[in-house]
Amino acid sequence: MAVYALTGFSLVSLLSFGYLSWDWMKPSLVADVATDPMEKSLPPAFARPPHIIFILTDDQGYHDVGYHGSDIQTPTLDRLAAEGVKLENYYIQPICTPSRSQLITGRYQIHTGLQHSIIRPRQPNCLPLDQVTLPQKLQEAGYSTHMVGKWHLGFYKKECLPTRRGFDTFLGSLTGNVDYYTYDNCDGPGVCGYDLHEGEDVAWDQSGKYSTFLYAQRVNKILASHSPKEPIFIYVAFQAVHTPLQSPKEYIYRYRSMGNVARRKYAAMVTCMDEAVKNITWALKKYGYYDNSVIVFSTDNGGQTFSGGSNWPLRGRKGTYWEGGVRGIGFVHSPLIKRKRRTSWALVHITDWYPTLVSLARGNLSNVPGLDGYNVWPAISEGKESPRTEILHNIDPLYNHAKYGSLEDGFGIWNTAVQASIRVGEWKLLTGDPGYSDWIPPQTLTNFPGSWWNLERLTDGLRKSVWLFNITADPYERYDLSDQRPDVVRTLLMRLVHYNRTAIPVRYPAENPRAHPDFNGGAWGPWASEDDVEEWEGMGEPLKSRNKKKKCKICKLRSFFRKLNTRLMSNRI
Repeated sequence: MAVYALTGFSLVSLLSFGYLSWDWMKPSLVADVATDPMEKSLPPAFARPPHIIFILTDDQGYHDVGYHGSDIQTPTLDRLAAEGVKLENYYIQPICTPSRSQLITGRYQIHTGLQHSIIRPRQPNCLPLDQVTLPQKLQEAGYSTHMVGKWHLGFYKKECLPTRRGFDTFLGSLTGNVDYYTYDNCDGPGVCGYDLHEGEDVAWDQSGKYSTFLYAQRVNKILASHSPKEPIFIYVAFQAVHTPLQSPKEYIYRYRSMGNVARRKYAAMVTCMDEAVKNITWALKKYGYYDNSVIVFSTDNGGQTFSGGSNWPLRGRKGTYWEGGVRGIGFVHSPLIKRKRRTSWALVHITDWYPTLVSLARGNLSNVPGLDGYNVWPAISEGKESPRTEILHNIDPLYNHAKYGSLEDGFGIWNTAVQASIRVGEWKLLTGDPGYSDWIPPQTLTNFPGSWWNLERLTDGLRKSVWLFNITADPYERYDLSDQRPDVVRTLLMRLVHYNRTAIPVRYPAENPRAHPDFNGGAWGPWASEDDVEEWEGMGEPLKSRNKKKKCKICKLRSFFRKLNTRLMSNRI
């Protein structure tokens, strides 16, 4: 069994701080049967399709909400969650693009070719165009659809843009992270451009406005101009609280006593986002939408601990398949929920929102076979058992293979050097390199990162490539049972084999220099011509081997654009 250095902390001290007891001890989290007499009179079907507001935050840690015992103030999220249904067995993906792609398509990454990393700004890649998206299904059901915030699902050609994938309107950024005020994004030294778009045009006139405020104001404007008699879907993908750590000064002042600067800025951003959610909720009530609305709140991945986030007491961080990377904050708030004010332990995954929301909208799912998500509304609204019993966290054949993994360690049926993770019932299996594996307490001391967080560092097991945990009994992944239960390991490996047989090739093409913002008026945006698209889509080899074959062509292109850029600059001078 692994040995842990718990210097300075005992189980008693952890309990005294509330880190191991918040989900059972806090009165607000006890699962109560709703007492509202009106709830019993709700019809089995809604009189009208509900308005749907889906709020997604970026890099918000599992610990970083008030009702999880955080020192960060989130009164709006706390109230909405307390009055609705808290999802405490809710899973997302460890990084940005995968979570967003699975939300929009209802499919695992292995079924869209996006199982490796994220979509980089200069890659000729985007959400596959053959996928029928969630907003497209809602449009079919008569909904007006709007997106506000971060896209991060590719934009190399116009067909990839949000307005071509089911959204009537769009205001936001196309890339993964931008400055909160200037909307500049650099994808490497000297590769910088502006990234804020209104529809398919660059929104130069919005520069200087803090994105969290800007996005909340846009939602207010959409609601004010729409009729509550007609169903509406608004996808609010806040940039917050992803780096860079930027917040209006008045919010930072509230946390002036925090010794850690990153944590202080991060906390300010979370509270600012919380107030933006408050403004959105207020607008729903003001303009007559609230009584027939469903608000879904979700994070996109675990918090980045070196940028102020905290996933305590879970293990790991953003970018890992430990619980700290994939266990999300989630809740549903709606007057239409039959059993409100409770905590649900039903197993829910981000792919489940697609069939759940389309079903709520009375849409047609018969023409989108092969979804990996389930309709979990009965589990959320009525407290019924979740139809989901397992989750494929991912299989990534391109990620660096674990040094000590082998086919032999996988009973001859699975190469344990491959990064993969799956949850079946109460069991969770990880193979390959799952990522940074420490437990990191909240960063409240001035010298973080430093020696303090080493108190919870794993001190052996570095030569492993297989881990097995009973997540129900051991949600913090402290006791690896792979040696004690080889029968369970083998069973879960067989499930990985099953899923891998259904996987499509990875789409991870080489970056193209033509994507440079300098060739697009100084902004990030679509850059590929139709001829380019036909050539790339006809190649049919998206793996690293294809990148090697294209190396010479890429070098020639880079040389060409370098010379072209020199001529352009000389003309300017």
